[in-house]
Amino acid sequence: MSKLLAFLAAAFFTAGSFAASHAGAPMAAASAATPAAKVEMKAEAKADSKSAKATAAAEKKKAKADAKAAKKAAADQKKAEKAAATTKADKKVNAAEATKTKAVVAADAKQQKAEVKADAKKEEAKK
Repeated sequence: MSKLLAFLAAAFFTAGSFAASHAGAPMAAASAATPAAKVEMKAEAKADSKSAKATAAAEKKKAKADAKAAKKAAADQKKAEKAAATTKADKKVNAAEATKTKAVVAADAKQQKAEVKADAKKEEAKK
């Protein structure tokens, strides 16, 4: 704990003495550094601008890809719905054909039965 207090005291002392020694520093040194600071600021601004442009371009590409994927998904869903409707219609047609076939078979069976009965009556009438 005492080491921590000693460290903090030293840090505050160092900061205080640094501020005191630089408080009266001539501004000529600061003004000499200004062109370099301006160049650095311009470079930072340019880098930020490029970064913003790259980010915007990436976001635009992502949005475009998302839109394309959504469009494809919608088309795929439409195809699936159409296929389901076609399948449903095919099932109905097949069911109708099966019913028709059953009716035709039943009618043929009735006709055969009637013919057999008629033939039997003819044979009985001949006797």
